[in-house]
Amino acid sequence: MAHRVRLLLATALLCTALTGCGAATASGAPDGAAPSSAAPPSVTPTSAPAAPATATPLAASEPVRVRIPSAGVDASPLLELGLAADGTVEVPSVAEADKIGWYTKGVTPGETGPAVLIGHFDTARGPAVLKDVSRVRPGEEITVSRADGSTAVFRVRELEQVGKKRFPTAKVYGDTTRPELRVITCGGEITDGHRPDNIILYADLVG
Repeated sequence: MAHRVRLLLATALLCTALTGCGAATASGAPDGAAPSSAAPPSVTPTSAPAAPATATPLAASEPVRVRIPSAGVDASPLLELGLAADGTVEVPSVAEADKIGWYTKGVTPGETGPAVLIGHFDTARGPAVLKDVSRVRPGEEITVSRADGSTAVFRVRELEQVGKKRFPTAKVYGDTTRPELRVITCGGEITDGHRPDNIILYADLVG
């Protein structure tokens, strides 16, 4: 397992532009729609103490449903995301902006290591699955249903907003001694047709 997580980090470090979500721009939309008029997504960086390491790591099993009650998210099925041709991490397409994607080169949610989920805040077509990410607070739960019938419950520990050019690759993808979860979307005021930031939720397995 440790080898798999180290490989994940090495792969992520090769990515030249780890963005986590695509641009909200009309020029990139297949239907030529206008950009979303939603308020720019932003969060106040905040954190809480890590949850006690009492939850037993789970065996590998792919995620099939994600629920983030405080953000109004109940997404199923999940998309499988890998690497794009340019070496960056894939993101859901504009047509699938209502879905959450799981980065398959990492661990499955509940295994030891950082499992990574990615979704859009908005696209040129309008608000997307993580449009209410700013409502999430440390201490709230994220629930991931898995293909084997089990459920992994995570507690949010930290919210971070950071420029895409300063994406914290090692912090997001680096090795951990316990099962953790990352949820990544875009943030910030649209500049030159793109949202310049990423919003990242960090969560610990609690059940």
